[in-house]
Amino acid sequence: MLVSATPAHAEVMALLHGRAFAARERWGRDAIGLQLGLPGAFGWIESAGGMILARTIADEAEVLTLAVDPAAQRSGIGRALLSQTLRTAQQRGAVAVFLEVAFSNTPARALYADAGFVQVGSRRGYYPEGGDALVLRRSLQCASAAAQQ
Repeated sequence: MLVSATPAHAEVMALLHGRAFAARERWGRDAIGLQLGLPGAFGWIESAGGMILARTIADEAEVLTLAVDPAAQRSGIGRALLSQTLRTAQQRGAVAVFLEVAFSNTPARALYADAGFVQVGSRRGYYPEGGDALVLRRSLQCASAAAQQ
């Protein structure tokens, strides 16, 4: 079940994030709570083991982080969270969504490609361990079709 996240959910979201990412990449409760308190920020929690944090500014949205508990991966949770985020961003007036994903994160890259994201750039040494990121973009003109998948 998807639940709209508020700053009060920061602890739960941090726990979920911590299960999905290496120690150097984890977002803590304070960071997540701060993000959720900013204008335009929103998030979703999937009670079966996932979370997403995003924001909309003007007519663009950005996925800040998406995490699925390793025990629940490949069960559709990431897809559901991403689909809901695309719908929410479109409802808030966004016409495009951006995100960064680790070049080495093949499962996440496949999820985003399936959702219609395309590479528009890269960031060398973006992650704390020095890994590169791909910058992806997706138009929301066809978000309704993606949301129904």
